[in-house]
Amino acid sequence: MPDPGPSPLQSSLPAAAARLEVGTRPALPGPPAVPIPAARALPVDVSAPDGGPGGDPVARRVREGSAAVRQPHPALERILRGPSGLGTASLHPCRSEVSPAPAAAEAPVEGTPVPGLYHHPVPQPDPVRVEEVSRRIKTWAVHEVQAYPPEWEDQFDGFSVGRYMVACHPDAPTVDHLMIATRLMVAENALDDCYCEDHGGSPVGLGSRLLLAHTALDPLHTTSEYEPAWVESLRSDAPRRAYRSAMEYFLQQAGPSQADRYRHDMARLHLGYLAEAAWAQTDHVPEVWEYLAMRQFNNFRPCPTITDTVGGYELPADLHARPTMQRVIALAGNATTIVNDLYSYTKELNSPGRHLNLPVVIAEREGASDRDAYLKAVEVHNDLMHEFEAEAAALATACPVPSVLRFLRGVAVWVDGNHYWHQTNTYRYSLPDFW
Repeated sequence: MPDPGPSPLQSSLPAAAARLEVGTRPALPGPPAVPIPAARALPVDVSAPDGGPGGDPVARRVREGSAAVRQPHPALERILRGPSGLGTASLHPCRSEVSPAPAAAEAPVEGTPVPGLYHHPVPQPDPVRVEEVSRRIKTWAVHEVQAYPPEWEDQFDGFSVGRYMVACHPDAPTVDHLMIATRLMVAENALDDCYCEDHGGSPVGLGSRLLLAHTALDPLHTTSEYEPAWVESLRSDAPRRAYRSAMEYFLQQAGPSQADRYRHDMARLHLGYLAEAAWAQTDHVPEVWEYLAMRQFNNFRPCPTITDTVGGYELPADLHARPTMQRVIALAGNATTIVNDLYSYTKELNSPGRHLNLPVVIAEREGASDRDAYLKAVEVHNDLMHEFEAEAAALATACPVPSVLRFLRGVAVWVDGNHYWHQTNTYRYSLPDFW
């Protein structure tokens, strides 16, 4: 698809554009602009052995597939540039009026990307913001909501959530806006750790725990006799305390439709947790397509879906609900979640019990070796990424409303920032020796 060029001065959806003025909230004063360059693909080198004259078919497919798609979709640069033209300046609270000078050479990025994985590099996150977000989130998590006990401090620091959120939201007007996403991220991980994973988690009784925690996001409307007991329950464990506090901060900036959207996506997430727990209880390995269906719910979707709130504006509800926008968001969530499967593969193999991830399911269900299953999972990720970029580009062309363009840009930047964090978080992740 050719690059459609800048947005027309008058939108093809004038009613939606008019609503934009109502949905956009003025941004608080923030730091200087954070330039975001257009995406570019990294060179790909999959140096797995060919295995004889016929070659290794899985490694060859990854090589050929990566080579064929080394360049991003032609319209992707326009998406990352965001809305332009008359009347769109207010949508860029961090955009500088002067084009930034070419950036100096940056320090090498820590960590090694998965060979053959289609992704885009990002600028190093602003170190000043990273430090401040890291300081604030630790104070909130440890002292304000007691989300983590002192003995988990090294794991909390190793998560590097400040660097994660600054990389994913470089256009956030202020640190306060960044903290919206950071608290929600930490709260989600506290629940995952305590309810589902290694820090006391169990599939047994998970549904009840998730439902009660969800009422910290989607409040219970009950009688005056029983409401005090519910309110007291919100202080009863770390996930509920963290959910309640993070949601209260979120509601200070989010509009009603943004809050409802987030609650819906968290319900999706909790449904995915329940499916995985059911499989664990019955020792069931799903078919690959079943696993991917579960991962469409148990994935990162709640994070990029709030990109407009963190950016200080609002994508109108009817534009967010468009099936084409929902497909873009779903593909972004699916691709970023497979990134997690690939980078956490070694970590999960070394953890107690059997952890389902895409390479493990492919190996079990398709009779592939561990290496071939991992390489096929890379293919699956790459296919999802290309679909995401193509669908986002098509939507940007079909609906060139400024808030749509900025939202698409925010989701694309979140996808890239998510990969950056996984690649560089060598405290948590290391790659398998398959190359």
